[in-house]
Amino acid sequence: IGSFPVRENLLSLPLCEKTKSVILRLLFLFQTDKLQPNKDTVFFRDGVRRIDFVLSYVDDKDGEKKQERRREFEANLEKVGLELETEDKSDSKDQKTYFLKIHAPWDVLATYADVLKIKVPFKESDIPHSHDVPLEWLSQPFRLPEHIMRPQSDYFTYHFDKTKTDFFLINDKDTFFPPSTRNRIVFYILARCPYYKEGRRDKDKTGIKRLLSNGTYTAAFPVHDCRYWKRARDAECESERYNLYKHWAKFLCFYKEQPLNLIRKYYGEKIGIYFAWLGFYTEMLFFAAVMGLICFTYGVLSYDDNISRLVPPEGVRELTLLLHFFRKDFHKIKEPATYPFPYSLSQQSHLFDNEGTVFFAIFMGIWVTLFLEFWKRRQARLEYEWDLVDFEEEQQQLQIRPEFEIRCTNRRLNKITQKTQSLSDIIPGQQLCMCVCSPQISLIVACIIGVIAYRLAVYAAFASIIKDPMRKIQLVGRFITPQLATSVTASCINFVIIMILNFFYERVAIWITDLEIPKTHLEYENRLTMKMFLFQFVNYYSSCFYVAFFKGKFVGYPGNYSYMFGSSTRLRNEECDPGGCLIELTTQLVIVMAGKQLWGNIQEALLPLMRNWWSSRKGRHHPENHYSRWEQDHVLQNFSQLGLFYEYLEMVIQFGFITLFVASFPLAPLLALFNNILEIRVDAWKFTTQFRRPVASKARNIGAWQEILNAVAILSVVTNAFIMAFTSDMIPRMVYLYAYSEKASMKDYVNNSLSIYTISHITSHNMLNLTTDNWLDNSTTTCRYRDYRYPSGHQNAYARTMQFWHILAAKMAFIIIMEHVVFVVKFFVAWMIPDIPSDVKARIKRERYLIQEYLHNYEVERLKLQLSASFITEPQSEMSLTSDKHEVLSECL
Repeated sequence: IGSFPVRENLLSLPLCEKTKSVILRLLFLFQTDKLQPNKDTVFFRDGVRRIDFVLSYVDDKDGEKKQERRREFEANLEKVGLELETEDKSDSKDQKTYFLKIHAPWDVLATYADVLKIKVPFKESDIPHSHDVPLEWLSQPFRLPEHIMRPQSDYFTYHFDKTKTDFFLINDKDTFFPPSTRNRIVFYILARCPYYKEGRRDKDKTGIKRLLSNGTYTAAFPVHDCRYWKRARDAECESERYNLYKHWAKFLCFYKEQPLNLIRKYYGEKIGIYFAWLGFYTEMLFFAAVMGLICFTYGVLSYDDNISRLVPPEGVRELTLLLHFFRKDFHKIKEPATYPFPYSLSQQSHLFDNEGTVFFAIFMGIWVTLFLEFWKRRQARLEYEWDLVDFEEEQQQLQIRPEFEIRCTNRRLNKITQKTQSLSDIIPGQQLCMCVCSPQISLIVACIIGVIAYRLAVYAAFASIIKDPMRKIQLVGRFITPQLATSVTASCINFVIIMILNFFYERVAIWITDLEIPKTHLEYENRLTMKMFLFQFVNYYSSCFYVAFFKGKFVGYPGNYSYMFGSSTRLRNEECDPGGCLIELTTQLVIVMAGKQLWGNIQEALLPLMRNWWSSRKGRHHPENHYSRWEQDHVLQNFSQLGLFYEYLEMVIQFGFITLFVASFPLAPLLALFNNILEIRVDAWKFTTQFRRPVASKARNIGAWQEILNAVAILSVVTNAFIMAFTSDMIPRMVYLYAYSEKASMKDYVNNSLSIYTISHITSHNMLNLTTDNWLDNSTTTCRYRDYRYPSGHQNAYARTMQFWHILAAKMAFIIIMEHVVFVVKFFVAWMIPDIPSDVKARIKRERYLIQEYLHNYEVERLKLQLSASFITEPQSEMSLTSDKHEVLSECL
């Protein structure tokens, strides 16, 4: 097109008119593109210097003060060696925002890479990869292209040393440090650069974080390398964001493996290790979900074989069954029948409470050990592949928080280095932590008591509404008992309270941790992690612990019920449904767990989609021509320093649900599996499309979350053993079947589990609840209630029967046996599986040996060059030269 004049020669070409018009249109677009150059670039205006960081700001009322701060801050940045370029507000979309682009030249990158001890390649690795596994072709549908899985070659790496630049593989200084390393170095400088005037020492006026908090700058972020839906036009841009979106963030890739090496290269090791852990956790959930589904299927298939029938004793024409004394709910049985509906909840709970549940609880105790042990091995392999083996020991201490350097003025002598160092005022912070945490936990306990009071208050109301024959809800009343309605509504209210308390706990935990002034970022995250998990543990699990281990355990019996705050309050301790508390625990677990996951997905996926839809209505055609790369990133959400913390917290809370109470709901791992498959792709979609590019940071492992997972794993064995013993109805059934049943049948189990109470023994205090109702005819003298107590004519009337103590002994024996079996298997499995694979150990030793060898050879060659250079410039006598050579050789040896 450009080889001939357009207008003059176009008409002479042997083309039809339509083709000529198309060519004219293309020429117009071509010339327009030349006049309006592409703004979707990651380089300065010269097209050579790469943009490593961007700061944005606007003019406002406090313009003079903020201008002064910006002027001092930018002047100090230039003194460090950074290069700046400003985009005027007239070039921005809103005509208000200025953008300051920052570029780090080679000298600055080399200096701070040396300070931060960043590992860089010095030789291509000659260690072969692991051999192909058998039947690898079966995994081909789940694999990604090789250039996505391994975006860069393997190298031997060593800490960068500015004085040994010729030792490293530096082919191009502009591309030697990847963008993730560049923005990490620049952010390190920004976080410590002061903005006070020269000659003044105001330590509070330091760092970009403070400038962002006081509004001097509105945002600070590194730029993405391209648009997520299209490759960059510039061939020097890697378009890694596009590759991540195409092969990772799309939901249709849910069955594919994750490109962990590309994630690590683009976002840094800390984010990469999170997605590696989340992916591994989801893979292991598959086995737990399959076993849980098998257990539930067994409950469904054996459902018809477990129908218990209530038969009046011989010589008795009918009996009266006391379903709930507080509600004055009696049920007359005149012939063999199944449980009345409230008692039939026990039959429904057979879906989750059966013999298979015991084996599933034991399996989950072993599964959680396998998960943690295999994750340690996977983590060790990632540490080696990502050069993180010695990271914490040598580099983490360099990541001192600017807040610590500014606020900790006390000094002490380090006995090892004999140098003075800052001393954090940690003791007052810990005392404050204890003072604040105790009232917060007390608040949760108060909320639980409030929910219990709600249950007791509305129970009678639901009973009167559902059982009232004048109301047209009899069809619903057949399937929903007052107890079930109360449990469901109370669980929903409890979930709302949990979400409200989370809002306050988050801010309290951050406030306390800030007051403690941790020294490094790792210490800050670990302390915040422990506080937040303590709050969340009590907040999310307290209601489940109450239903599982306290509800219905201290009720008493008809005529002698126990009261919560004394008999004068007439507020009785809450009792379980006649069918037991297991089905209520299942209801509580499903509502809180599923509700949390649903709310989290709405926040993470639905709300951003709505924002995208709203912004698309404004019409942004050809954004690469009208909006610059930094402006496109500026409108995205900021990924805070604690953004990854909340992702971990969400998954660890879920881990607690599927391990601590899994005996009550075997389908919990299946729900978690479906949620996590969606969670991985939603998080990937957020990172690639909704968030600004986060500052790359390193992490060797998942930090304090590892210890939390270990603690939850140990506690889960105890909780599931107690659930099977005291909340489930399995032990009483087994005791009756093997010790009390005459025909080794469960036919008369219901009769055996009911005690007899004489209605005339009801005290006047309890009769106050019954005076207004004609609740029974005068011919009824006794009723049955669920407990193991002697009848009124016995010498130990209403005392515990021997069968009760047999059942209690069986429960305690079951707990001891199950805990010991699971713990023995757990510790044996943990001992059998080494934390670091043998091949990884060998590779680490081999690499360290080769590094030392190459360094030794490099130093020898360097000394040879120095000797030859000194010999040329300063000739020495033969004897002195020989002695010098001997000294050099002895030093090398």
